[in-house]
Amino acid sequence: MPRPLWTGAISFGLVTIPVKVVSATQDHSIHFRQVHLEDLGRVRTRKVCELDGEALSQDEIGKGYELSKEQTVPVTDEELDRIPLPTAKAIEIVAFVDADSVDPIRISDSYYLAIDGQVAAKPYTLLRRALERSDKVAVAKFAWHNRERLGLLRVREGAIVLHSMRWPDEIRSPESLAPRQVELDDDEIDRAVQLTDTMALDSIAGFRDAYRDALEELIAAKSEGRELPEPAEGEEQGEGEVVDLMAALNASVEAAKESRGEGGGGEATVHEMRPRKRTASKKAAASGKAATGRKAGASGKTTGQKAGARKTAAAKRTTGAKRTARKRSAS
Repeated sequence: MPRPLWTGAISFGLVTIPVKVVSATQDHSIHFRQVHLEDLGRVRTRKVCELDGEALSQDEIGKGYELSKEQTVPVTDEELDRIPLPTAKAIEIVAFVDADSVDPIRISDSYYLAIDGQVAAKPYTLLRRALERSDKVAVAKFAWHNRERLGLLRVREGAIVLHSMRWPDEIRSPESLAPRQVELDDDEIDRAVQLTDTMALDSIAGFRDAYRDALEELIAAKSEGRELPEPAEGEEQGEGEVVDLMAALNASVEAAKESRGEGGGGEATVHEMRPRKRTASKKAAASGKAATGRKAGASGKTTGQKAGARKTAAAKRTTGAKRTARKRSAS
C-alpha cells in the first residue's frame, strides 16, 4: 500500500470511522531534468532572497500574505494550526446526493480511504453498503494543508474513494466562450448522433498513452546509439480549413464502421443516396410478355396450318368423287 498522506476519521452522523488517505492515482509521466547542454551537468533551482541576493535553506523560508506591493503579513505554521477548524482531523459527511447531480468539472484529485485498524472494519463496511444500496454519493468537508475543502465519497470496487472537489466560486463561467447561434439541419444532427452510436464503447480500459510509449522508444534509441524512430505519417488538416460538415460526418461514420469491422474494407467513401432502380423488374415483365406473345404466335400458326390441311383434304375427296360419278354415267 502507498504511504498514507493523511490520517483521521470519517464522521458519519454519530459513527466514526478511522481511516488513512492514500493516493488513488500514479504519475507515469516521463520527467526531464534541466541540464547544461555543454557538459550535461544538472541545473538546480536556488531559492534566493530578492533583497540581499542570498541563497536560503528551507528552514529560513516561511509564509507571508501580500496585502500590497509595500506590505506583507507573515503567517507561521503554528498560527495556522491554532485556527479553529472542525474538520482538521475528520472527513465530515454533510449530505447525500445523486451522482448525476455533481458536475465533473468540480472533481479534482482522487484518494482511496483505507481502514486505520480493525476497529474501523465494521463501520467502514456499513458506510460502503449504505452508499451502494442507496445509489448515492456523500458530500463531505475535510481539512487539508491548512485549508477546508469539499469532498465527494463514492464506492469503487469495494473501496471508498474520496474525490477532492472545488468550491462553486472556483468554477469560471463558460458563458463568454459559447459560440454564437448557428443553424444546423436535422440531417446533420441525426448523422452526428449516428456517429456517436457507431463510436460507442462499453469500456475505455484499453486506451494507452501513445506519446509516452513513443517517448520511451526515443530515449531507448538514444541511449543504445540506435537510429531514431521516424515519425508516423498522417494527414494534417490545414488550420482554419472549411470542410463540408455533412460529408465529414458521413466519412466519419464509415471510418468508424471500418475500424469496428462492420464495413467491407478499404478506405471509407461518401456515397450519394439515390432511389433504388427498378430495371430488373421491368426487364422481367417485358421478357414475360415477349414469351407469352411467342407462345401465342406459335399456337396461332399451328391451328391455321391444321385447318388449311383439313380443307385441302376435303376438297381433294370431293373432286375425286365427282370424277368417278362422271365416268360411271358415260359408260
